[in-house]
Amino acid sequence: MFSALRPQPWTATAGGLWWRCRALGTVRFSSSPADSDKNGNPEVTGKFRDTILLPTTSFPARLSGKQQLEKELEIQQKCSFTELYLWQRERKTKKEFCLHDGPPYANGDPHVGHSLNKILKDIANRFQMMRGYRVHYVPGWDCHGLPVELKALTDLGEDAQHLSTMEIRQKAKMFAEKAIENQKSAFVRWGVMADWNNCYYTFDKKYEAKQLKVFQQMYDKGYIYQDYKPVFWSPSARTAVAEAELEYNQQHVSRAVYIKFSLSKMPRKLTSLLDGLTPVSLVIWTTQPWSIPLNQAICYMPDSEYSAVKCESTGEHYILAADRVEPIAEALGKEFKVVATFKGINLEGGSFVHPTIPGRELPLLSANHVSMTKGTGLVHTVPAHGIEDYSVASHHHLPVDCLVDEDGCFMEEAGPELNKKDILTDGNETVIKMLSATNSLLKEEEFVHSYPYDWRTKKPVIIRASKQWFVNVADIKAGAQELLKKVKFIPASAANRMLNMLNKRTYWCISRQRSWGVPIPVFYHKETGEPLMNSHSIEHVIKLVEQHGSDVWWELSLEELLPRTVLKQASRNADAIHYTQGQDILDIWFDSGTSWAYVLEGSDQKADLYLEGIDQLGGWFQSSLLTSTATRKKAPYGTVLVHGFAVTEKGNKMSKSVGNVLSPSVVINGGNDETKEKSYGADVLRWWVAEANVFMDVSIGPAVLDLARNDINKLRNTLRFMLGNLRGFKSETDAVSNTEMYVIDQYMLHLLQDYSSKVTDAYKEYDFGKVTRLLLTLVNRELSSFYFSIIRDRLYCEEEKNPKRRSCQTVLAETLDAVVRSFAPILPHLAEEVFQHLPYLKEPVSVFRTGWIKSSSMWKKPGLVEAIEGACAMRDSFLGSIPGKNAVEYDVTIVIEPGLLFELMESLQAEETSSTSQLNELMMCSQTSLMIEVPRDLPSDANIINGSFLINLEGGGISEETAFKVITQLASRERCPRCWKYTASSLLTPCPRCLEVIAEK
Repeated sequence: MFSALRPQPWTATAGGLWWRCRALGTVRFSSSPADSDKNGNPEVTGKFRDTILLPTTSFPARLSGKQQLEKELEIQQKCSFTELYLWQRERKTKKEFCLHDGPPYANGDPHVGHSLNKILKDIANRFQMMRGYRVHYVPGWDCHGLPVELKALTDLGEDAQHLSTMEIRQKAKMFAEKAIENQKSAFVRWGVMADWNNCYYTFDKKYEAKQLKVFQQMYDKGYIYQDYKPVFWSPSARTAVAEAELEYNQQHVSRAVYIKFSLSKMPRKLTSLLDGLTPVSLVIWTTQPWSIPLNQAICYMPDSEYSAVKCESTGEHYILAADRVEPIAEALGKEFKVVATFKGINLEGGSFVHPTIPGRELPLLSANHVSMTKGTGLVHTVPAHGIEDYSVASHHHLPVDCLVDEDGCFMEEAGPELNKKDILTDGNETVIKMLSATNSLLKEEEFVHSYPYDWRTKKPVIIRASKQWFVNVADIKAGAQELLKKVKFIPASAANRMLNMLNKRTYWCISRQRSWGVPIPVFYHKETGEPLMNSHSIEHVIKLVEQHGSDVWWELSLEELLPRTVLKQASRNADAIHYTQGQDILDIWFDSGTSWAYVLEGSDQKADLYLEGIDQLGGWFQSSLLTSTATRKKAPYGTVLVHGFAVTEKGNKMSKSVGNVLSPSVVINGGNDETKEKSYGADVLRWWVAEANVFMDVSIGPAVLDLARNDINKLRNTLRFMLGNLRGFKSETDAVSNTEMYVIDQYMLHLLQDYSSKVTDAYKEYDFGKVTRLLLTLVNRELSSFYFSIIRDRLYCEEEKNPKRRSCQTVLAETLDAVVRSFAPILPHLAEEVFQHLPYLKEPVSVFRTGWIKSSSMWKKPGLVEAIEGACAMRDSFLGSIPGKNAVEYDVTIVIEPGLLFELMESLQAEETSSTSQLNELMMCSQTSLMIEVPRDLPSDANIINGSFLINLEGGGISEETAFKVITQLASRERCPRCWKYTASSLLTPCPRCLEVIAEK
């Protein structure tokens, strides 16, 4: 609050709105002749009601849930939503915007994650289309692989094991087709713009052929090879899985053990140091006891410190990392005495006895992957079941024998005690008993930790060596990383994350042991097992697939798949009868990762934008980059936008098993019980997507959706005000030129130009949350709280065709147009609904077929900013001094010494005292006086507020701070029965302005 004792400085700059609108809930404005009725319509009574130009429109202030649903479906039909994509594709323009759709899995109902992704894409596409770009957007579906196959076979139970490959494929395809139609209808309902009759599907025969062509090119360049090495394996799905297909259970419980391995051969460098000690053992800790029978070595870190310790209770001697002596002693409940300390390199040349296989001696080996932060600093090494272990085995030529089958059970070669036992359950139990029987077990404990699970079956995975097909990422990633540095990432931090992921990756397992997918086109010799695959054999399969689809791999005979002509080209004299076709299919990440080759047009085959969830940094973004880099040394995208996941309002992950999944269908249409599950409509869902910080996890629930609907209802009220006050206005004949407008109207256009520029930039940066914030600020602050409250008197009480009324109507028309276009990509149904109610259009037109915001650079007038902002400084001084009072009950006198500020105020009010000037309109009182000194005849109840206003012009080159006084006193005249301003000579006679208007009527 301002007072004579506390002057308030104000600052104006020539560059836009600086002032802060007060929260003026305690001040009543009555510059219009009424309060509002319960529906928000101005309420005027008495014989002058018919002379007031009240807003009139059939556009409703709000819609009930059912009305909203009916209106959206009506708008989609009336405005030809389904035809919009084809219409814009036929436009003649050289500007093209391509958003390549990452294919969702065709394995279930649409969920809010789909909503988040598809609506974000649609907002981007609609904005670019309105800007005049021809949008290229082809929706797609990932149809192959385990996600679909599992769902298709779920109801069959054990009977599924008896199905042939083709029976499985047929059931999987039928399931995928049904899921696609279900998801597609949902996307259409959300208002997503596309040609829904021409989508891409990874089971389409032409798509499969393109995919195999990329495979062929990578094979010809030497990037694809077969090898026997450990990969992530899902026993529950009986197939290899990619790292991107893992989810980590943070509460997994393992049976961890501390085991001693007796030294059988003392390392040469330790002979003198440990001479004479009783037998010495190496201590290891593992969370996978089942793997002990498969052990091939123990690894140590060569540069780290190790200690030999004596166990005071047993007299035994153990070797472990020096830094781990105390923690391990505490864990075992023992007391250790350090006998000697030495570098790990001194363990070189030693060997130990296998704890469960009598007489088997194994080496101690140096390795750099050994951790000193947990365990004992000595690592039990099983080459067939560990990635780092395999590297050690490759370097030291250790055997990599896998004795675990596809179901995760020990094979017969593991021994009779373990044969056919599940390694994670009874196999684990048996191994622990074997260790105890040989006195090798020091301790067993439950250990809770993060462990990888198959994200489809929700069961643990293992690492298991098997013969698979791989992409040599090591030879591709350097080029991929260089290309990635030229890609724009939103947010920028995602780039480093993806670069780091690539840096750690050396190979990509692309073979899967399933039925539903594109076959790897390889043949194996029946006797030798030698693979046959080359350009000629692959090319022949590609032609067959292009004509008939990938089913031919299982339907045609070997002679048709591998004819003699192909064998001759491969310099093979054998017949097809000597071969059998491979049964592995390609990884679905290879399926989707080659989509650029099929979908993207032009020689460049590059999308402007890829937009997917953060999990795709290790998935589709990466597989697309690797395949594109390998075949043509180009990135398939120019910009990558990464969004988070949809979570509950408490921040929890949505899960069907927990029962906290929110269906977008229920969000739109409501549930069985409307009191618990309200219907919000598609636009509320779209607003939720747009306003959220999508670069993090996005919460959704009733509270969030209620807030979204409230925002839209506030927006509807603002739109309704503008529509209602444009009745009778025709822009082609009634619009007022910018130079002839009221200064406050010019100022509003100035703000509108600034808003349009900022909104456009926000859309360009895909910052849709900023768009909603800018929109709500304009609607709630600049329009509703400021401009509308000032112009009501002009709109309602001036003569209909008065230039000053037409002036603000011109601004309302421009503002309505700009506002609707600015939110149209986000709320397409509401935008089209508004355009159906425009009073000055003979025939309704689609907002999406008429372009982007048509703001004018002529609206940008920094010179008038100082005048309005100076008046606003004085206005806020006045309003702040009358809390709870009606502003129109007062007369205001503004006192300013001669100078620049006074001249600015004179431009708003030429005469000394006025009840109709622009300055008076801004002050919102009954009468305003502009003077250079305080009047001598002030009444005793007058209140004087001191303040100052700083004007900066030409970037601060001209700066002038001027003091002002705002003097308030109760209005001296009677209230006008028509406009309710205190400007009449009596309560029964209208004021001079109103008399003049009435006379004209």
